[in-house]
Amino acid sequence: MNIDILYEDNDIVAIYKPVGLMVHSDGRTKDATLVDWILERYSEMKEVGEPMTIIDSKTKEEVELPRPGIVHRLDKDTSGVLLIAKNQKSFFHLKDQFQNRTVQKTYRTIVWGSIKNDEGEIDKPIARSKSDFRLWSAQRGARGLAREAITLYEVLDRFKVNVDTFTYIEVKPKTGRTHQIRVHMKYLNHPVVCDSLYAPKRTCPILGMSRLALHAYSIEFILLNGEKITVEAPLPDDFNKFLAKVK
Repeated sequence: MNIDILYEDNDIVAIYKPVGLMVHSDGRTKDATLVDWILERYSEMKEVGEPMTIIDSKTKEEVELPRPGIVHRLDKDTSGVLLIAKNQKSFFHLKDQFQNRTVQKTYRTIVWGSIKNDEGEIDKPIARSKSDFRLWSAQRGARGLAREAITLYEVLDRFKVNVDTFTYIEVKPKTGRTHQIRVHMKYLNHPVVCDSLYAPKRTCPILGMSRLALHAYSIEFILLNGEKITVEAPLPDDFNKFLAKVK
């Protein structure tokens, strides 16, 4: 498995997660995951972090899935920078930063349509979709408890190609809900390009983009020694090619 390392010290490794790679198993698929790479490259990290407990769909019993060093995750079809703790001290240090919202995550995404405002804040709680258990929703009528979700965005560019319009934006989620950026862009009626879950009827592939147009561009956090650093993941080739075509 070819994983690029963006930053590494004795406590933390930041990697470039490629499109199509799951961070950890969901208990249903046998596909290779980032956890497999971690266990192969850093076997001493086997006990770092906290496992995830799921209910086995066949036996209906609880099963623990290993997540060595995993303190946050990216969707399978999202590319970009992801942090991994190499020991338990750094795991809890990073976990505290995520829980206290002191980690600054910045994404780049391409969405359908022309967003009117140059910048904005989306403050809409997110809950399970009433129509599909795979989806989350910021709309009325969602199922279960709605949890606070806040997303900041800034327009980087707008494009028009024939009858289609697109907006290239930088996004900074202040909370870390599942599918948060995708759900909030859907709420604005500007879903992410090639989002098969939240915009299944939109054209895809389009202009060379054939996957979820969402990239974790940078992450800012504090090391154990108190130093604040920012790790960036350069835009992938498909992003650059899409932007070159629409320009």
